[in-house]
Amino acid sequence: MTDRWARAEERFRQREAERRYRRNDQAWEDYDDDTTVIPRYTDEDYDEELAAERSRRAAAQRAERTEPRRGRPQRGESALPRRSRGDGVGGGRSGAASARSGRGRSERGGSRSEEHAESRSERSRSAPSRGRRSRAASRKAAERKKRRRNLWLMGALFVVLFAGAAVFAGLKVVKMFGAPEDFSGPVGPLVVVQVHPGDTSNQIAEEMQKKGVVASSEAFFQAAVRNSNMNSVQPGYYAIPSHSPSTQAVTVLLGKSSRVGNLVVSEGRQLHDQQDVNTGSRKDGIYRKIADASCVGTGTNQKCITYDQLDAAGAGADLTALGVPSWAEQRVRDVPDRSRQLEGLIAAGTWDFDPSGTPEQILKQLVSASSRSYESTGLLQSGAETKLNPYQTLIAASLVEREALPQDMGKVARVIVNRLAANQPLQFDSTVNYALDRTEVATTDTDRAKRTPWNTYAMPGLPATPISAPSLNAMRAVENPEPGTWLYFVTVDKQGTTLFTESYSEHLRNIEKARQSGILDSGR
Repeated sequence: MTDRWARAEERFRQREAERRYRRNDQAWEDYDDDTTVIPRYTDEDYDEELAAERSRRAAAQRAERTEPRRGRPQRGESALPRRSRGDGVGGGRSGAASARSGRGRSERGGSRSEEHAESRSERSRSAPSRGRRSRAASRKAAERKKRRRNLWLMGALFVVLFAGAAVFAGLKVVKMFGAPEDFSGPVGPLVVVQVHPGDTSNQIAEEMQKKGVVASSEAFFQAAVRNSNMNSVQPGYYAIPSHSPSTQAVTVLLGKSSRVGNLVVSEGRQLHDQQDVNTGSRKDGIYRKIADASCVGTGTNQKCITYDQLDAAGAGADLTALGVPSWAEQRVRDVPDRSRQLEGLIAAGTWDFDPSGTPEQILKQLVSASSRSYESTGLLQSGAETKLNPYQTLIAASLVEREALPQDMGKVARVIVNRLAANQPLQFDSTVNYALDRTEVATTDTDRAKRTPWNTYAMPGLPATPISAPSLNAMRAVENPEPGTWLYFVTVDKQGTTLFTESYSEHLRNIEKARQSGILDSGR
């Protein structure tokens, strides 16, 4: 009996030691030491663990109820042992029963302790696994939440984009089928609008809207395509009232009076006005032509650049602001009379300029366009045969323009080149007239005797500047003179017949023919 109790007690102590100090190697191997992230438990994880714990507790309680109740008093029996009346026999039975009862309680107590120890051991082994599952579940839940959030964001972005596209498409549809915005009047001040070469009706409409003439380019375009005369619109500048209804803007554009800044420079015309000796009439210079073309508006509302403003601007010291090309800049800077420094730099032809600009801007626009026109003839590459630089070629071309008819320009250019090569004065009457206020074909001995930077009777070589606006034909004639040995020429009648010779005596006879025809008679 004593050995049995000792063995039972030993087993109890061994189980208690295992319960307290035993290491579960499998649990340590499965342990996921995630120290970088604190695991987050969700309500679902907590509910699952709580349900599992309740289930285990219920199972343990059922096991206890079904276990035999050894050593406990049955219903109706006393918990205290009954003594026998005998004097020792009863006491012996009672002692034996007590011993059995005590042994039964000890065995049941040991059994229950063993079961509790095993239950705690199982829970300790399963705790790391539950922790690992909880952390994995937490991570999965976080991932699911993140995916749901991303899906919501993508859905919201798609809705915004779709709504924007729908609004844009709706506006397009409304704009396409609805009436475009248009002014209803009254109109505002005049605005200068440029039509570029090659502009379409759509491009003109955009320029009209940009300058505030019409409310929308669509309205102007619709009005323009309904008017077949739009095909006749020429490049240039037009003065049109601002805030005009589209149909009215098209009508004004097609009207003859709307064109502004259109300049026609005839061949041989000079910058300043001249007066004819015989008729007394004024021959308008280029500055006068520009002033007339610069007017915008009518009556008291008309605005123009004046002749004097252009004259003053043309004498300015800032040659770059006036558009003087680099190949002429130094010679222009050396001109003795600043008011004549732009002579010849505005070429003959038809030009368009913006009349709303300043006098300097207008002159720069015209000089720059003329320079490009001159250079298109090969001016910068010429001079190999004539020994003339580009500005000298321009001067010589202005003399040809004033002295010859188109059919004789090549020969007159050859006379100039031959005389310059021989260092012989040119003796052109056109150079004498250039410095005079009153001009005529013939000149007097007194006029020819006046020494000026332009009088080729009084000095050899070319004049200080061009004396007129040369045509492109005159430029080409000087760049490629007609071959010949002529040194003299003279116009012998009013029809423009011109005779050329290399003999001075023959030249004198030709001069006599001119006198007999009356072409050399002076009105002074």
